[in-house]
Amino acid sequence: MLPGFLARAVELLLGREGRSLHLKAAGGATALLGAVMLAGSWAVVAAEQDALRANLRTYPQALWWSIETATTVGYGDFYPVTFGGRVIGAVVMVVGITTYGMVTAALATWFVGREQQRRHHLALHARELGEETVHALHERFDRLERMMAGNGERK
Repeated sequence: MLPGFLARAVELLLGREGRSLHLKAAGGATALLGAVMLAGSWAVVAAEQDALRANLRTYPQALWWSIETATTVGYGDFYPVTFGGRVIGAVVMVVGITTYGMVTAALATWFVGREQQRRHHLALHARELGEETVHALHERFDRLERMMAGNGERK
């Protein structure tokens, strides 16, 4: 069940043809982060299992630790004590920081793009409105000129 869910989640994040490059990159980074957190949790338990003073002994503890580490929360309740565990922690940290930075940048780009589209539509609408106004003014001036020319002939 879980591998099918993961495959669908990755397809959802990466598979849209019309998505922009920054959204695809953020989706790919998120999928990579999920894989690194799952694999890192397993690897840190393997690295820490025989260490003295180790507190990452079960997969659920390690999964919680990887979430804390990737999000840079770091409550300090779980932490690796071996060199291998700390290297795994550094990888989880770097991938987490990078992913959240990419997702934040993608959201910011999306908001800026929406605002630029809104301003572009407003500018087009203003230009059309201006052209309509100029056309209406020309018609009025033409009508006034005809009226004045017509009044001048009557005298």
